[in-house]
Amino acid sequence: TGQKLGHRAFAHSGTGLTELVDWIRSTSGHEPGRIAVGIEVPHGPVVEHLMDAGLLVHAVNPKQLDRLRDRFTMAGAKDDRLDAFVLADSLRTDDKFYRLLEPMHPTIIELREWSRITEDLSTERNRLANRFRHQLWRYFPQFLDLSEDWARQWILDLWEVVPTPAKARGTRTVTIANLLKQSRVRKWTADSLLAHLRTVPIAVAPGVTEACIAHCRIIITRLRLVMEQLKTALKQLERLCSAVADLPVAPETMTDGRCDPDILRSLPGVGPIVLAALLSEGHDAIVRRDAPTLRALSGVVPVTRRSGKQCMVVMRQACPHRLRTAVYHWARVAVMRDPHCRTRYSDMRKRGHSHARALRSIGSRLIGVACVMLQTGELFDANRMPQPAIA
Repeated sequence: TGQKLGHRAFAHSGTGLTELVDWIRSTSGHEPGRIAVGIEVPHGPVVEHLMDAGLLVHAVNPKQLDRLRDRFTMAGAKDDRLDAFVLADSLRTDDKFYRLLEPMHPTIIELREWSRITEDLSTERNRLANRFRHQLWRYFPQFLDLSEDWARQWILDLWEVVPTPAKARGTRTVTIANLLKQSRVRKWTADSLLAHLRTVPIAVAPGVTEACIAHCRIIITRLRLVMEQLKTALKQLERLCSAVADLPVAPETMTDGRCDPDILRSLPGVGPIVLAALLSEGHDAIVRRDAPTLRALSGVVPVTRRSGKQCMVVMRQACPHRLRTAVYHWARVAVMRDPHCRTRYSDMRKRGHSHARALRSIGSRLIGVACVMLQTGELFDANRMPQPAIA
């Protein structure tokens, strides 16, 4: 009836969450399967405890909750008690704004965590590589021309052999030749590499070289550890993506013996990192084959703001950044490998669109193709002509 039955605060602990469930059941007088709970954050221990107790947990976007709050107060007041009442009353009257949360399979939860770990490790690797580059720029800039990626294994091994310009003048050619052979580097020969490192060095103040070397040693130690952890994370992604293929599926989504990871992996530009992000961050939309929702979560569909004669189309900002990044790189690699995507990208650029805008268009098309493939169970066919080209 919209009347408040009570309010109470609970401690964030196992005992507190148990008391929360017991209080809700005793106050409402119903079984958990008939009690709906509204909440903002769709994950976390509170949500998991409520779902484990059998309550029907519904999540709402925080922006929508902010608009719903204006129904009850126009003064801009906000506190936990008011928010709880707004959530409960709006769930009673406007449940279409809420999304019913369903328990996620443990494999998907583990895959999502390893996907985020991989992203964090990649970010840390790039950060340490940039610090290593800065130290080289201070006293040994010849090193910067050897590669565009200063965290590559052979670059680190080479620096440990030749840490200074003075050391480069006394290093034997056979030592460098063996290192390049073991690392399978063909861009440089031992003679050309040493000749480049032995060019006239820059003059630095006394003590700068020693300080930079000490800093580089610490950076390289951390960098090697992060690179080993990144290799382990990538192996875990491969293992978990294969495990997702063995999960039970709903009868309405069953295909002819092909699982979702195999179908998505056949698309151009989908590697282990992008595949893991799609299966974990966009799990609900992938299971429902919901292309519009997946496009919105990926940020590839724009937002139109129209008022009278004014119309403005802007980029969508409110979306998970991990899924946005994954779809961006998916589209970027697809442009390099798929001729149809490359043609569409060129047409968008000729029409005056920016690089990022063209990639969002490619990403939107790829998401639509992926959802259709998931519905039909087909693998990607690079020789199949798109419908506009056939027309």
